[in-house]
Amino acid sequence: MAESFSVALDIVLHLDRYLLNWTSQYGVWIYAILFCVIFAETGLVVTPFLPGDSLLFVAGSVAALGEMDIEVLTAMLFVAAVLGNVVNYEVGRVLGRRMFRDRSSRWLHPAHLESTHLFFERWGPSAVIVARFVPFLRTYVPFVAGIGAMTRARYLSFTVIGAALWVGGLTTLGYFFGNIPIVKKYLGVLVVAIIFVSLLPVVIAWWRGRSA
Repeated sequence: MAESFSVALDIVLHLDRYLLNWTSQYGVWIYAILFCVIFAETGLVVTPFLPGDSLLFVAGSVAALGEMDIEVLTAMLFVAAVLGNVVNYEVGRVLGRRMFRDRSSRWLHPAHLESTHLFFERWGPSAVIVARFVPFLRTYVPFVAGIGAMTRARYLSFTVIGAALWVGGLTTLGYFFGNIPIVKKYLGVLVVAIIFVSLLPVVIAWWRGRSA
């Protein structure tokens, strides 16, 4: 367990180096690998822990070095984000609450569904866009929308806007700022900061839930 944590931490702190190595090792297949990661993080209810924000930023910075085409990268990850959410939405429509009946499940717990419902009620349809920038929520909101919170056409329009802002925004930031000397020097710290900031709303919601 300790060794696995150490490896995961090393990847997080040196994500730019790993991504550069993977790009050299896998060539054009790196696009498919990144596509699968973003698709799984946004489309599979059981994988909300996969990297999203930091991976998009670092991918943009690697593209700026000429290792990937930024337009192809952004387009493919945009498609991955949209398709992932559409699949998640359809799973919610078909399976709905039946997936949350097992109260011993670690990831498919009814409490996760309930907290996401509350988030959805507070933000309304714009929750689909807002949740793009919050880990876990961007995995569960599409599922909740599919259960019955939104019609298919309305959901698709909002998820396309959210995916464009999320993917386009973070890859562009990485492309233009990821290789600035001071940013590159402390990129590992920046990646951790991105993860921390993006998880902060989840932590706050959890703390408020415990204090209630």
